[in-house]
Amino acid sequence: METETLPVTAAIAGAKKRRARAGKPDRGIFEKVSGSGVWWIRYVDAQGRYRREKAGTWGNADKLLTKRKNEALQGKKLPETLRCAPVTFREIAAGALAWSDARIAAKPLWSDARKRTNRRVNHYRTKKPLAWFGDTPLDAITGQEIERRFQGETWSPATWNRYRALLSLTYRLAIRNGKAKENPARLVPHKTEHNERTRFLSVGEEKKLRPVILEKFPERLPEFELALHTGMRHSEQYGARWQDVDFEHRILTVPGDKGGRTNHVRLNDAALLALLWLRERTMETGYVCGETEGATDWFEDCLRSAGIRGFTWHCLRHTFASRVTMAGADPRTVAELLRDRTLHMAMRYSHLAPDFTLDAVRRMEVKFQADSTSVAPEPIAENARVN
Repeated sequence: METETLPVTAAIAGAKKRRARAGKPDRGIFEKVSGSGVWWIRYVDAQGRYRREKAGTWGNADKLLTKRKNEALQGKKLPETLRCAPVTFREIAAGALAWSDARIAAKPLWSDARKRTNRRVNHYRTKKPLAWFGDTPLDAITGQEIERRFQGETWSPATWNRYRALLSLTYRLAIRNGKAKENPARLVPHKTEHNERTRFLSVGEEKKLRPVILEKFPERLPEFELALHTGMRHSEQYGARWQDVDFEHRILTVPGDKGGRTNHVRLNDAALLALLWLRERTMETGYVCGETEGATDWFEDCLRSAGIRGFTWHCLRHTFASRVTMAGADPRTVAELLRDRTLHMAMRYSHLAPDFTLDAVRRMEVKFQADSTSVAPEPIAENARVN
């Protein structure tokens, strides 16, 4: 009969493990779930408090228990990471939402409707990361894991970047509060956005859409007219108050636009008439369009009934800009009416404008033609012409 001589330490370890499997483990080493193969240790630290710590395999547990007992004898304090439960993603997500809600509530120039909308968007967007990670400890979430989750979604580049920004903000706030050490979301690549959408309402589509609005939501027609003739953003229009409307000077003041700046909207006759209609219905609410969340539901219903696809409420802003451009306004004027800091958006519609660039060079030619004719150019010789 062949026998194998094991080292003394290995033999002792094997005996200990067999005793542990038989239900007689060494004091301080145990399985939370019998038969799981995941071993824990229990010991008293240098401050006299009982501790539990996950070790993994039985061999690791045996070594770790010896180490912790020696540290306790030497009076060493445990690392901070062993003194408290691991921070989960759910915890830092809740902190980020609380910070965001407080920041939105503190915006003095934002309307109540806009504040509700922003809160709803933030809470809705946080649901997906919570479904992914939830109670996962932060140290188990890597940038590669976040990117893998992103790639599993059919998102546009803009949506990808919004979720990336959300996670990055969540981790930055956690780092500021001492709950995280790094931000794995910054490792997720930023995608180039292609937002050069210039969808606007054609005359034919408007002829189909108006009767549907009159039939299904006649009280909403002034809201549609106001958007079509002012180019206001959805949040600006549904957050506008009657106290900011100046009928005498034909101006609607936007106290806090997308960038938090105060701007002024010029009102033509159609916009004034729409405001007069709205005043009869919504004056008591204080809001120009009444206390409503916005135009999403009823407007989308009308678009479906009219058979208009690929169109949103924001496209009415594009429609306003395109029609102003086709009426002969130069890009600078279009940018002023849209209340944009740069000409970037206005230049999207430059192809719709009358040929003001050609008119400009022709005016230059007429203005300086008298000076240029004082010295007539010599005729080009026949043999010098380029074939």
